[in-house]
Amino acid sequence: MENTKDWDPNLYLKFRNERTQPSIDLVSKILPDFKPHRIIDIGCGPGNSSQVLVQRWPEASLLGIDSSANMIEKAKQDYPEQEWIIADAASYKSSDKFDLVFSNATIQWIPDHSKLLSGFHAMLSNKGILAIQIPLFFDMSVAKAIEHVANAAKWKAKTAGVKNLFTIHDKSFYYNVLSGLFSSIDMWETDYMHILESPSQILEMMRSTGLRPYMERLDTEADKEKFEDEILTEIKARYPLQKNGKVIFPFKRLFFIGYQ
Repeated sequence: MENTKDWDPNLYLKFRNERTQPSIDLVSKILPDFKPHRIIDIGCGPGNSSQVLVQRWPEASLLGIDSSANMIEKAKQDYPEQEWIIADAASYKSSDKFDLVFSNATIQWIPDHSKLLSGFHAMLSNKGILAIQIPLFFDMSVAKAIEHVANAAKWKAKTAGVKNLFTIHDKSFYYNVLSGLFSSIDMWETDYMHILESPSQILEMMRSTGLRPYMERLDTEADKEKFEDEILTEIKARYPLQKNGKVIFPFKRLFFIGYQ
């Protein structure tokens, strides 16, 4: 495994269905009479979740932004009819207003969510809607498995501070921020029961997301392999095999929609 600082869209898309379903569920909860003209997908990745927006509102124009050049290049290749740009969501500014500001599994990588959500609100048109999904990574056993290994004496110096790269608050925090910006808020949590072939698939799914910043701290291929082996041991202890040899991987996500 190479130690690249950019994202790997092909690795990310190995679990396309699992990563796209939350976008489907988030979009399906938006009021049926909502008819946006202009949509921005913040942290669009390779564009897979953006297509949920395109399918729901085919007449709307869509702009996808992501800080990863690799992800934007993949989106441009697969969906050339839409607009894709490399941009940092934390600092992105637009002279245009959007009827829908949408973000699926992105803002956990961005600090200062009070400021961030206020900025997203400022991008909305008069009756615009904000719709966001956040993985509740640290509520899941896989995060505890990673942290258990990362905090071991042999890895701690390398992985110190990685947890601080994530910004994930509880539902009360988001409600209190959103209630100062929107007149109506819809919030819910979902545990997705992913049925995977083996515990190693849990590790593989995490490689392109939650495990990625830890791996970037390790210098050698030997260290990376050893680190992953130790995490896989922890995963096997926390996610038992079912009778058919498969494994249930619950994945917790928080959703919220803000209506002006």
